[in-house]
Amino acid sequence: MTLPRGFKANAERAAAEIRAKMGLRPYSPVDIVQVAAERGIPVLDAGDLIDIQRLEEIERLQAFAFSAATFKIEDRHFIVTNPIRTPERRVSDIAHELAHVCLEHDLSEIREFAGIPFRTCKPDEEEQATAFGGTLMLPRPLLLRGAGQGLGPAEIAAKYGVSLEMARFRFNTTGVARQLQRH
Repeated sequence: MTLPRGFKANAERAAAEIRAKMGLRPYSPVDIVQVAAERGIPVLDAGDLIDIQRLEEIERLQAFAFSAATFKIEDRHFIVTNPIRTPERRVSDIAHELAHVCLEHDLSEIREFAGIPFRTCKPDEEEQATAFGGTLMLPRPLLLRGAGQGLGPAEIAAKYGVSLEMARFRFNTTGVARQLQRH
């Protein structure tokens, strides 16, 4: 799958706008829970809603089957995260779910897991949410500044509290890695 033409540039602009409204510079760390709160979206821990043993059972049945989900109840969105994920992974999960809301994605596909049907987004919308969520956390100016200071994906992940996988993803998909190789 590929993102629609212009999606990445639009995501960078939208992320910059969200950050500016919060008084953040393009290279400042962002508290993704605060971004959700600014939009009136509570972030809940699934362990506060159900017994954590049920979450562990889901994990045993299928690894990473549930990381986070967005629920819309009476026109209000709620993001629910899985407490067995690392804090860095939860940040990415929240950003991903928040991106679905910002991009106004609908839960339109029905999937089944362990005999239980649930709604999900289309694969192209999942790709868009991953890209936009990553942009909210690590916009290109932040990556360029970090790279200019000699930081690689591991250092950027540690400095900004995101997963190494997300830092690598953004480092590579923004062209920052190629740009560094040229210089």
